[in-house]
Amino acid sequence: METRLLKGAPVRDAVFAELKAKVARARRRPGLAVILAGDDPASGVYVSHKEKGCDEVGFHHVTHRLPADTTQAALLDLVAQLNDDPAIDGILVQLPLPRGIDQEAVLLAVDPLKDVDGFHPANLGRLVAGNPRFVPCTPKGIIRLLRHYDLPTAGRRVAVVGRSVIVGRPVSLLLSLKGAFGDATVTMCHSATRDLAAVTSACDVVIAALGVPRALGAAHIAPGAVVVDVGINRIADPARPTGERLVGDVDETAVRGRAGALTPVPGGVGPMTIAMLLENTWEAYARVEGLNA
Repeated sequence: METRLLKGAPVRDAVFAELKAKVARARRRPGLAVILAGDDPASGVYVSHKEKGCDEVGFHHVTHRLPADTTQAALLDLVAQLNDDPAIDGILVQLPLPRGIDQEAVLLAVDPLKDVDGFHPANLGRLVAGNPRFVPCTPKGIIRLLRHYDLPTAGRRVAVVGRSVIVGRPVSLLLSLKGAFGDATVTMCHSATRDLAAVTSACDVVIAALGVPRALGAAHIAPGAVVVDVGINRIADPARPTGERLVGDVDETAVRGRAGALTPVPGGVGPMTIAMLLENTWEAYARVEGLNA
């Protein structure tokens, strides 16, 4: 069986093109503020990608780079300023925050109407209630990928492996909503799931978001199943100049030829996360301006 690769770049590019056209007609440029505290290398890379995306679609953006010894009071004061800034439509607090900072307190301080990451309890609660406002970016990107490649989930059995509030829980909720890319029978799997392979191999779609390199192999995947690999893991690879490489939570070599469709790592879900962040920022701007998103 030939495994179809579900690449994120074409979908991201389509979203960017649509946003760029909207910005060209807008009264002002939508604004995104990013708070980057500390010197986590991966966070720095993610933020640079977000800045590049903003430039590409024409958003106003500002990144507040703070030292690792920034106090919680200073962070909360900055969030309050951004909440009140009319040029800023979306606020993103890059995680993780430095040790000693109460992450939950900082996220709670963000105005829910500017919470374009979708992590505020007010926005997560709306998703639970079936009336979403801002959906977390990676789960939203997964659904958009499935829609782009015409892989509806209605009536299908879906295993979500991982229960984080960033991916697993919200994507499970999205898949349970009504519609062609919802209406799924969802099983949420986690570290206490017994005989994981028996559960996932009985499903039509498997979404892997557990953060363990190549944890799912051929035995976990039914022939012809759609596999969405959310994992981004660095492993040692002496053959590479950097001495390491990126792999997903799925053993891609093992499931190629067995899965019907698969998101590659890198290049699958990753590009979608930033695209959905910018789309959420546009939606925040449109709400302020009284426009249809």
